[in-house]
Amino acid sequence: DGQRVISGSGDKTLKVWNLATGEELFTLNGHSQWVSAVAVTPDGQRVISGSVDCTLKVWNLETGAELFTLNGHSRSVSAVAVTPDGQRVISGSVDNTLKVWNLETGAELFTLTGHSQWVRAVVVTPDGQRVISGSDDNTLKVWNLATREIIVTFTGDTSIYCCAVAPDGTTIVAGEASGRVHFLRLENMIEG
Repeated sequence: DGQRVISGSGDKTLKVWNLATGEELFTLNGHSQWVSAVAVTPDGQRVISGSVDCTLKVWNLETGAELFTLNGHSRSVSAVAVTPDGQRVISGSVDNTLKVWNLETGAELFTLTGHSQWVRAVVVTPDGQRVISGSDDNTLKVWNLATREIIVTFTGDTSIYCCAVAPDGTTIVAGEASGRVHFLRLENMIEG
């Protein structure tokens, strides 16, 4: 809604703030280790947190209540993204995998395997059909969410720390540990 901001912290909590006044609205308690990733559903009603405790938690953003915990990763959760329809959440982990979860039930739907190191970044294209992940294995991978297959892999010189996709759904920006930033065209990657 543009009026609140959510922060995750090493103190194991999330805090919800009034963006206009800077006032803390409430604290979300439940993780047993520091909170390493946060995403909000498109409708602004739920927040999903990933933690070093290997879990994700889904929270009601109006009440601050914990709705459920997503268990399945064997190591820290490092990145979280929500599909545009608000029905699924994708998590990246230090266990080298991505997992796709049903956001209504909390059920794990499937695991995406292909990275050989820590998955540091996850984004979903605006059409909800593709997932983009960046990893310490120096690669950025584009996945077809329906078939669960890797469409294309881009290899950098160092770890891919972050990535984003433009609203047009075709331009990907990826940041490397070296400080280099890549601007990639999704169509060119697939066709090439």
